[in-house]
Amino acid sequence: MIDPPAKIRRLVFLGTPRESVPFLNALAAAGFDMALAVTRPDKRRGRRAAPTPSPVKAVAQDLGIPVSSDVDDVLGADADLGVVVAFGQIIKPHVLDRLAMVNVHFSLLPRWRGAAPVERAILAGDQTTGVCLMEVAEGLDTGRVYRRVEVPIGPDITAEALRAELVEIAAPMLVDALNEGLGVPAPQEGEPVYAAKITRDELRLDWGQPAEHLHRQVRVGGAWTMWRGKTLKVWEARTIEGSLPPGQMDGACVGTGQGLLELVGVQAEGKSRQAAENWIRGARPTPDDRLGL
Repeated sequence: MIDPPAKIRRLVFLGTPRESVPFLNALAAAGFDMALAVTRPDKRRGRRAAPTPSPVKAVAQDLGIPVSSDVDDVLGADADLGVVVAFGQIIKPHVLDRLAMVNVHFSLLPRWRGAAPVERAILAGDQTTGVCLMEVAEGLDTGRVYRRVEVPIGPDITAEALRAELVEIAAPMLVDALNEGLGVPAPQEGEPVYAAKITRDELRLDWGQPAEHLHRQVRVGGAWTMWRGKTLKVWEARTIEGSLPPGQMDGACVGTGQGLLELVGVQAEGKSRQAAENWIRGARPTPDDRLGL
């Protein structure tokens, strides 16, 4: 692992999903010489569909930036620095030994190192999160930190909206840091906490849990329960005061272990998303029905 030069003009960019795109656009707009973009190979979305590029590849091609799916190609790019945003791959030591890299990570390190920091912060009920600009080092998000910005987590914000807010803050922070000089990074302080990918089982709504806990699962995205033996996804909900037996419904309100969860947007198995009141009108719950069964 080597330190970046004091003056940075020529970059390689490593990223894949749409969250990476604002950073690539911001760097190009700021006048940095973008030598190469590295992203995942094209993927088929169906058996007969043509391979489609990642969001980063599509934008890089529009900007006239060369694209590769092989990380080792950065070694021939004659770049000053690599910038990593949601790349999704571990960068091997032989690359880090020859090219300094920084990573934009959506948490306040060392809390929530790993793949799902935004989702984990919401599930845990954290009051704040943030963005770190850190050096890429061996190990999972272990590098020293150049800059960090703290952001409050609103009580109703979804993971998607929070991630968008963090991107909006982090993209100009990255450009400013590269223009002003990265300076001396600070070691991470505190006990590391890891943010493993969210599993489907973690998003199953247990109506014996408090409404606040269930609301956090819904805010992460993909929360689900059972209704008459079929899957029902809950995309939007809110907590309200009141009491019902867990899983019992009174209109759109569902009993939990503490308080009520009011369904706002749902998706029945094999159907499109719809307002909860429209689903209830068609489902016609009886007093004997329970969510979760």
